[in-house]
Amino acid sequence: METRRKKRFIAGAVCPACGKMDNMMLYLEHGVEKVTCVSCGDTQVQTPAEVDEMTREAEEVIGVFRP
Repeated sequence: METRRKKRFIAGAVCPACGKMDNMMLYLEHGVEKVTCVSCGDTQVQTPAEVDEMTREAEEVIGVFRP
């Protein structure tokens, strides 16, 4: 049985692999943000540690992801 995941598409995002726009799907899997291109299947992963490195001390950030 497959776990259903909430798919959110990133408006204006361009896939670095195939170059298509508006095909990037953002979802959370086991507490890790993942972005997948629905056209070519290219996937990018950002762990919470990488998010912490990008957060400045004087700010509170919900999450940072660079597709």
